Formats: sequence, C-alpha cells, structure tokens
Amino acid sequence: MPSLQSVLPPELANNAIRLYRECLRRAKYIGHRQHNTELLIAMVRQQFKKNMHETDPEKIQKLKDDAARGLINHILYESEKMSGRKFSKST
Repeated sequence: MPSLQSVLPPELANNAIRLYRECLRRAKYIGHRQHNTELLIAMVRQQFKKNMHETDPEKIQKLKDDAARGLINHILYESEKMSGRKFSKST
C-alpha cells in the first residue's frame, strides 16, 4: 500500500518533528474554533510522546501515515466547508 504521506509536502512527510508541529498547529486551529484547544494539544502531544521511542521502521511509517491521514482529513474537511463542495465519498 502506498504511503499516505505522498500527498503531503516531502519536507513535512519525511520529518517527524515537522509532522508533529503541523499536527499541533491543526490542533490549535481546531481547538480555537471549538473552544477545546488545551485538550486537543494534549492529545497530539500524548500520541507523539507515547511513540517517541519506537524503533521499528514499519511501525514508525504506520504512525506517520496515521498522522498524515489526520492532517489530510482535516484539510479536506476545511476545503469542503469553504467551497461548499464534497471531496470525499460518503458511505
């Protein structure tokens, strides 16, 4: 299965620190709009800290893919809200 990170800029997808920072930015943005910023930031930090000592390359890739998927989903959601168009298929 191809990596979901291929739709993100390579400088973000290949670097866990940049991915972490982008996840925090999105958490702050969502949190500000939903008035739960601290909770969302804590959730992002908890997930990254929980896995920071992972050494298995396949597991690391899966974790990065999961984080990238979350970012992509949020970007699609915001794009849909702004444009009024639906980009994803509903099941």
